[in-house]
Amino acid sequence: MPATDPQPEHIIRSVELLRVSMPFNAARSTEPTHESIDEFNASSRTFTSMESLMVKVTTDGGLIGWGEAFGHKVNEVTWSALGSLVAPFYLNKAVDPEALNDQAQRAFHAFGRTGPVLYAISALDIALWDIKAQIAGKPLRQLLKPSARNNIGAYASLVHYGEDPSEVAAQISRGQDLGFTAFKLHESSYEAIAAARKQAGAEAPLMVDVNCRWNEADAAAAIDSFLPLNLSWLEEPLWPPDDVAAHRRLSARGIPLAGGENASGVQGLDAALEGGALSVAQPSLGKIGGISSMLHYLEPRTDAAAVVPHCFYYGPAQVATAQFIAAMSTEVSLEFPLLIWDEHLHPLHAARAMIDLPDSIGLGFTPDLDVLEKYLIDRVVVGDPATVDLAGL
Repeated sequence: MPATDPQPEHIIRSVELLRVSMPFNAARSTEPTHESIDEFNASSRTFTSMESLMVKVTTDGGLIGWGEAFGHKVNEVTWSALGSLVAPFYLNKAVDPEALNDQAQRAFHAFGRTGPVLYAISALDIALWDIKAQIAGKPLRQLLKPSARNNIGAYASLVHYGEDPSEVAAQISRGQDLGFTAFKLHESSYEAIAAARKQAGAEAPLMVDVNCRWNEADAAAAIDSFLPLNLSWLEEPLWPPDDVAAHRRLSARGIPLAGGENASGVQGLDAALEGGALSVAQPSLGKIGGISSMLHYLEPRTDAAAVVPHCFYYGPAQVATAQFIAAMSTEVSLEFPLLIWDEHLHPLHAARAMIDLPDSIGLGFTPDLDVLEKYLIDRVVVGDPATVDLAGL
């Protein structure tokens, strides 16, 4: 048989960095008199807009891939890591996301196994998987698994409402009006959580994220008091979040513990799971290393821990998380912030309890360019500017 021509390599020629800040409101009827979370938490009332730190990778053949890094209020730090270190590392290399992810993590391990450098790697990795799926001519979910689903469910993730039971109940009701039947709170008081349970109904999935609020003794007392509320999980109850032994002791008290979005990469999250600290693993695509790192969690775990990816994004990482969930063997729902946006950046941005995924090849992130330009606050091209259409994204 005659030899077939090898597939041409696709070389990364430029990485465009885009910081977008979009206003939202959380439909608060009253302003909280106090908050039990800090101002850097995205569920705080201090957030009235949310940033997305996106990358747009262009190859020598004109293929474009989109990615997104975590950062929120410290996006400037991730932006610096992208522009000065990570994006230049990827330039002029062939599109091979898994190989480049490994090379980048090895090269930059001295700067930490989590944090802005790994967030930056995550953004590049998502973009390269977008391109890889385009080369294969498939939607990303079908590249990950041919039998992937075309639609997924979502649960409503509420911001913090100042531990006000009536306000929390009203927000659960608002979510129900939008079709949601499962909810996650960012409250930590029994009264607020009990109000949510009463409004949601006795059997509705109800999760609580307290953002590493308690020491072990206080966490134990809270768990004991929450037992009648039938919580699906209690997320990050303990400071510090990587205290495996304390989490293991708390896990024995009767409520499944969730966490992992702040773990030190795959190895950090695995150490927590293997140590019996968590019943629900919550890796975050924009933090853990992108799709390449998430492949480790695509299939069910032998230790029976559930995997429910964390997702508090509205850009390409949101779409990537939806695509990944559709490829998982275990059916889980996408976390969807219950926010009201003035405009939507892309079709999946609007809150809904059932999500139909795009049939387009690749990631399927198709931004509204007018909206993107309107809320763009910074933009830099790393690499060959000739490959970038600076006139119109």
